[in-house]
Amino acid sequence: MNRCRLETIRAYWSGRVAAYSAVNADELGTIQAKVWDELIAEQLPWKHPLRILDAGCGPGFFSILMARRGHEITGVDYSEAMIECARENVEKHSPEASAYFSQMDAQNLTFEDDTFDVVLSRNLTWNLEHPDRAYYEWMRVLKPSGVLLNFDANWYHHLFDEEKRAAYEADRNKVSSLGMHDDYTCTDIEAMEAIARQVPLSHIQRPEWDRQILKQLNGIQIQLDEKVWQRVWCEAEKVNNGSTPMFMVACTKAPVQQTERLRLQAA
Repeated sequence: MNRCRLETIRAYWSGRVAAYSAVNADELGTIQAKVWDELIAEQLPWKHPLRILDAGCGPGFFSILMARRGHEITGVDYSEAMIECARENVEKHSPEASAYFSQMDAQNLTFEDDTFDVVLSRNLTWNLEHPDRAYYEWMRVLKPSGVLLNFDANWYHHLFDEEKRAAYEADRNKVSSLGMHDDYTCTDIEAMEAIARQVPLSHIQRPEWDRQILKQLNGIQIQLDEKVWQRVWCEAEKVNNGSTPMFMVACTKAPVQQTERLRLQAA
């Protein structure tokens, strides 16, 4: 890993803690929390409670939702400030939760193989230096038949595509004409674009890339939902981000028999 770049990314998101936590708090106070909760629940195994890894947990939105359902939560984030915020938010919104948080690089997890029933992530993969490595790690720590749910978008693809840039500018103009809050004004645009130019997924049209990676990693029943944004985003998000719709990558790890067979073949 490029430690300098990793620290730059960490510092950026650590500086976004308060604003990002406020956005999550707003989500928890609206129908969107119920929408997200129900969507995720539809994809999960029937077993209860589940051991769930919230990869790139940020201020803990997914952790709170899953803790409320009685699942055992482990949240990791490379930003210590985000981890502390997630702890505080879970204690506030779900004080009886079984939740553990740790500062950790989602591309280099320290957990044993086959540890979790579910891995969840939102808006993380796109700004990783080695997203393929992250997928490898997430599938490694999943138990056989475990479920991976990754929600992301082609954030900052407009830096490398003229049509996307025009669509992005159209979003900004529409937000302004409607007198709405522009979500991008909450960010240090120059700093974020500098990071986006250096990470690989800004150049790549997804989520087909994600499917191809997961096919190589014992993933079965890979499902891409490129319209999930229509369900989980509020109207303000749809206007702000119309040119970069969120997608869902859902993947089930191979069952134990197939996993063991693949391990023996690789030995």
